[in-house]
Amino acid sequence: MIAILAQLFDPLTLIVMIAGVGAVALFQNGVSALGSAFAALPLLFRADPDRDQTAARAAMLKIDQVAQLRGLACTDRVKTANPFLAEAARRLANSERTEQFESWAAQALADRARRHASARNVWLSIADAAPALGMAGTILGLIGMFAAMDDPAALGPSMALALLTTLYGVVIANLVAAPIAARLADLSERELAWQKEAAGRMLAIARRENVPMRRASIREVA
Repeated sequence: MIAILAQLFDPLTLIVMIAGVGAVALFQNGVSALGSAFAALPLLFRADPDRDQTAARAAMLKIDQVAQLRGLACTDRVKTANPFLAEAARRLANSERTEQFESWAAQALADRARRHASARNVWLSIADAAPALGMAGTILGLIGMFAAMDDPAALGPSMALALLTTLYGVVIANLVAAPIAARLADLSERELAWQKEAAGRMLAIARRENVPMRRASIREVA
């Protein structure tokens, strides 16, 4: 069994396949997206949108309480480890009008969704390109076989190239790139869901508190 598995590993062929799919992904998506795609890999194991949602709801309760007791200008004093919530609270405290916060929230969520899609598309490009490159390697291997029909000893390497490139293409596409893309899509959907919920609740708080009147009353008390 070990001997068979050893025969399936050809470092040079594997490196060429990886370089090929990497070049396709680079040309289709650009350097920035390629960097984002690989930077997102640790999140596959670390990210926990359900935990973040629970923490966000707890923070929103505190923000709501602070807004009622001390006004919107103090909502940024609620401490949270989540960068999105911290920035949202700061924006909520410093927005002069409700429309300003609403505009920022919509733009921030749209930008985040675009970044997520950019990283995911790199892995989708790899999943699409790997089988095609594997087929190209198979064709090259067959050409080598037909060109060496008069030399049986030369048939082995060409046949190995034909079969291994197909195998590597299937493995890269279906066991690596496609699962990563699917996982990133799921994480993105769940993360954006709780962030939209948090932004919506903050917007509701801003509208309820009537920003101009609340800020005026705070200045008078001060």
